[in-house]
Amino acid sequence: VQLQASGGGLVQAGGSLRLSCAASGRTFGGYAVGWFRQAPWKEREFVAVIRWSGGSTYYADSVRGRFTISRDYAKNAVLLQMNSLKPEDTAVYYCAAGKPITSTMNSPSSYSYWGQGTLVTVSS
Repeated sequence: VQLQASGGGLVQAGGSLRLSCAASGRTFGGYAVGWFRQAPWKEREFVAVIRWSGGSTYYADSVRGRFTISRDYAKNAVLLQMNSLKPEDTAVYYCAAGKPITSTMNSPSSYSYWGQGTLVTVSS
């Protein structure tokens, strides 16, 4: 599975962005698709994940209520709608696909396929 992340950019605090993770080579069927982010000098951290089959979602506490992850069947893509953005959301955002069990869905090591990353910068 090849993943292409897009939608990053520069936005003021309080603004919104929508990221997209499109798959090529096969569909997302049977996979969980997650978003992770990595700020300078920090470790990669979990943001949100959705199971393509069934649609169950999980969020990091830091983004719950502000971010929404969803499926776009027509485009074979996973979207991350980010609202009420804060400067601390600034990072490179990566999408990933894998078959993690529930207890490991927030672990980068549970995902086999990664996109190239898209930069989100939130100015104060």
